[in-house]
Amino acid sequence: MTAVAGTGGLPAAAAKRIDGWALVWAGVFVFCLVCFLLRSQFPWLVAYPKEWVPPIDTVLNDGMRAVVDWFKFIFRALSWLLEFPMLWLRGLLHWLPWPAVVLSATAMAHAAGGRRLAWFTALSLLYMVVTGYWDESMVTLALVGIAVPLSAVAGLFLGLWGAHSARVRRVLEPVLDVMQTVPTFSYLTPLILFLGYGPVVGLVASVIFAVPPMVRNVMISVANVAPNITEAGQMAGCSNRQLTWWVQVPAAMPGIMLGLNQCIMAALSMVIIAATIGGFADIGWEVISTLRKAEFGQSLLAGIVIALLAMMLDRIGHGFSRRAGETKLPVEGPIWRRHPYITFALAALVASLLLQLVIPAFNDWPEGWVIRPAKPLNEMVDWIVVNLGGALDAIKNAALFFYMLPLRIGLVNSVRANYWGFDMSPTVAAVFVAILAAIGALAWRQWGWRGLVPVVIMGGLYYYGTSGTPWPAFMAVVIALSVGAGGWRLGVFAFFSMGFMLLGGAWLPAMWSIYLMIGSVALSFMIGTALGIWAASNDRVSAVLRPINDTLQTMPQFVYLIPIIMLFKIGDFSALLAIMSYAIVPAVRYTEHGLRSVPGHVIEAAHMIGCTERQILWQVRLPIALPQIMLGLNQTIMLGITMLVIAALVGTRDLGQMVFGSMTSANFGMGVIAGGSIALMAMLSDRVFQALSAKQARRLGVTL
Repeated sequence: MTAVAGTGGLPAAAAKRIDGWALVWAGVFVFCLVCFLLRSQFPWLVAYPKEWVPPIDTVLNDGMRAVVDWFKFIFRALSWLLEFPMLWLRGLLHWLPWPAVVLSATAMAHAAGGRRLAWFTALSLLYMVVTGYWDESMVTLALVGIAVPLSAVAGLFLGLWGAHSARVRRVLEPVLDVMQTVPTFSYLTPLILFLGYGPVVGLVASVIFAVPPMVRNVMISVANVAPNITEAGQMAGCSNRQLTWWVQVPAAMPGIMLGLNQCIMAALSMVIIAATIGGFADIGWEVISTLRKAEFGQSLLAGIVIALLAMMLDRIGHGFSRRAGETKLPVEGPIWRRHPYITFALAALVASLLLQLVIPAFNDWPEGWVIRPAKPLNEMVDWIVVNLGGALDAIKNAALFFYMLPLRIGLVNSVRANYWGFDMSPTVAAVFVAILAAIGALAWRQWGWRGLVPVVIMGGLYYYGTSGTPWPAFMAVVIALSVGAGGWRLGVFAFFSMGFMLLGGAWLPAMWSIYLMIGSVALSFMIGTALGIWAASNDRVSAVLRPINDTLQTMPQFVYLIPIIMLFKIGDFSALLAIMSYAIVPAVRYTEHGLRSVPGHVIEAAHMIGCTERQILWQVRLPIALPQIMLGLNQTIMLGITMLVIAALVGTRDLGQMVFGSMTSANFGMGVIAGGSIALMAMLSDRVFQALSAKQARRLGVTL
């Protein structure tokens, strides 16, 4: 096969394809340039006319009202059926003496993860007792305690069905994609119409939201059971049902338990988000209500409860999932030897019930013993605002005026003398173009046209802003990128996705969401990649970052808002920080994993030819780890999109705010359009970056 000069030794056919794609991108840029030149003459190129938007939301609202009128009585009956066990469990948890719950949970934690986890669980629950949040925490646990079994059972049966039927799996996978990418608030809007306000809405939303991770883990785990295990069951004469329940499910139990753990975390996250509609006095409502009243000390104390609950449940679930595949020898003897943890929990319950008759504090923690450090926390916040407010405002304003505002409305509209020290002029524009050309030349020299394309795209977005970019130009770039990454089918999906946003009247909010995503994901990815590189080269740094990453990944989403609002109040900058905090972990972990996975013999070969450590990093390790790093970028984007709706609580004006507004006004049509737009953005981004990662992996001959 003949190689072509100037193409890095690529075969001639590949070089022709590269040249062809270079011409395609040249054509796309010419089309975009024409759109920008005509944007003043034809304003509809930037602002899609409202009269061109069909009344999709009205049709959806009318259809939903008809459905509600027909089936409302069924859902209200379902609400009554679900409310009964939830109220019963909540009453039981409130009736049980708190020492019984603490000791039983501690025993469970010891069984799952040993002494350290037991101490962590005990101290976490005692924190809820002494800070006065025990009753609210038990309400949240009651909701999770009903939601998780329902989700787990539904997920188990759907996952088994999908694992045994390729046709069912083809149907389930896109449905699961939609369920996992539709914003969490979008689940609440139709449920409010059917079920009304109250705790059952949060329960049902949690069940729906927690099903997909269980289904996926069951499907993957059962499908990956070793063929020899299945064959052994068949040779033993098992029927299909026996083969499933006696052979495949036990063999897949570690993966199923991991799915159950993710199911628990998803249910907890959704229960707390559902607290925004009110109706039940759980710990999530405590956080929301105190945030709205600017009682930051109280909000932080309640937020710590949520974080502790999440970490406690996550670590106990992980512990049981790790032990699910262990072979245990049968223990002989009396029942307390065969089941020591259950015996301990029952003994703790009996002892607590008896002791509460003598010591009332074992039943209700005395109000006088409650420790509430909210006042000093509020005073600390006031001190920070008074003494460091100027510095915090300077940081916020610098980020807003020099970074975020240009991404939103463009340099052409944001450069002003009162912030920049000069106004936008032809000279300033020429300097910007010269800087962009220099960066583009360096990118061209290093990576060819593949490096030049993103420089031109980001330069255009920074100059005109996402809200000032003509929609045909934006669509052309995204479609070209999709086709280049994943073929014409992905390009068609991109076309219909953006067409949905355009015809649904959600284009401008979508551009505001994209601006916020670009700004936050770019910083998250750069900082996270730098930390991942550092951790990959330093075991001590890796050991420090690991528990921090674990904590960040287990905390429910809107807990991130509490310290940020305390320091920076509401606004786009607070939303940027919240998204960055939530989305940075995959960039760190995938970068470190990718660099540590580079084969040792490759690094030894680089040393033998005289490469320095810097050359090995930039010319050997990073290129080989690039597919993993790109997967980390993909996950960073996905988590950032997930956080968009939560960020609406701090005052953004994007798709997240549309979703939140649809929930508060019970506008089903607007919720479908806004939530569907976010889901389509997430699915399109996921497919593009998955395809790019796979291409890079094939190019390098590595396995993801």
